[in-house]
Amino acid sequence: MNSDLPAADSTAPALAEEQSGRPLALFEGVGVELEYMIVDAQTLAVLPLADVILRDADGTPCGSLEVGQMGWSNELVAHVIELKTKRPATSLPEVAGQAHQDVREINRRLQAAGACLLPTAMHPWMDPRTETHLWPHEYGEVYQAFNRVFGCQGHGWSNLQSMHLNFPFADDAEFARLHAAIRLVLPLLPALAASSPVMDGRLTGTLDNRLAVYRTNCVRVPAITGRVIPEAVFSRADYERNILERIYADIAPHDPEGILQDEWLNARGAIARFGRQSIEIRLLDIQECPAADLAIAELILRVLRRLVAGEWSSLEFQQSFTEDELAPILDQTIQHAGQAGVDQPRLLQAFGLPPGVRTVRAVWESLAERVSPAVEAASQPWLSALEVILNRGCLARRIQSALGASPSRVRLHAVYRELAGHLESGRPWIPD
Repeated sequence: MNSDLPAADSTAPALAEEQSGRPLALFEGVGVELEYMIVDAQTLAVLPLADVILRDADGTPCGSLEVGQMGWSNELVAHVIELKTKRPATSLPEVAGQAHQDVREINRRLQAAGACLLPTAMHPWMDPRTETHLWPHEYGEVYQAFNRVFGCQGHGWSNLQSMHLNFPFADDAEFARLHAAIRLVLPLLPALAASSPVMDGRLTGTLDNRLAVYRTNCVRVPAITGRVIPEAVFSRADYERNILERIYADIAPHDPEGILQDEWLNARGAIARFGRQSIEIRLLDIQECPAADLAIAELILRVLRRLVAGEWSSLEFQQSFTEDELAPILDQTIQHAGQAGVDQPRLLQAFGLPPGVRTVRAVWESLAERVSPAVEAASQPWLSALEVILNRGCLARRIQSALGASPSRVRLHAVYRELAGHLESGRPWIPD
């Protein structure tokens, strides 16, 4: 299932325990999931060919494969494939290299069908009403249930690709600290990761259209998504009572068989996965290559470490933020990415920043400088990919610049063909 949505993903990165059986503590590993669309290599038309790749030794379509260090799996729709770490990663730059190798291998296997993988969070001209094909194999009953309730022939279901990050916690105390920190970071993420400025063949004026449609895809049952920013709850008991039980009660009239009533139904921007002792961040658009994705992930990891350690603000202060404070910032970064203004002095205070910081991009520039000292530059290649984002703007901003104000289909095709080439080469994209 498209993991931007509630996901029945038994193959998701295993974070609950190490081989010893001990629950992973904070930051002992990170689970990474990367989604890509399958398209015609020449025309870039959407192709529902995931089951050409996902086949077992007997040639039967299957929901997941283990290939080298990564796993490959299906999503809600048959034109998306997901790469994920099989075990908690201790080196995100290494994950970038492994994922790039897998991208190239999948592209090699797709060549016979004249297909390839396409990066970015949304296909620029896909018509989900006519081009949506649900995955018909494993988990098919779950996907059909979502389709019956919500109708999945829309951008918010079938045209959105993302990176998910899964951070472990060992107990309630660690959950409280991690959830408090993640809630503060969430509204700032589109400034780094927005990659979806085009929808229905045109620039919409919104830089993160994936999140714009993500917010409304469960509007029939609003409790599923809430305000995207999770509520200020900091224990498992409170989370289950205030979030999960409300979701289950509201979906029950639409789901009499109980197929959807599980913790993966929750579609907030970060969700607690108590079954595997982790919090999953869902607000990151997929980038042009794994090196860019994992550079963003490394920066987020380093910032979360500092927040959780209380280096910039106390746990009590971090927990004091409400959705009413954080959700408007997310609304602005969805629209404007890094150029969104920061009119929330308390948020700057939480990150130990002075009140003079004016934009979310400036927030990230300051944080990057503080968590990645200049002495690391030569030995940390992820910083070069991050530098492109911080200096040239998020991918959506670069796409917007390359396309011009009113791009033709020919121009859209040229730019997105170029992006597909950068996914294959593994190089961050800087438009001419």
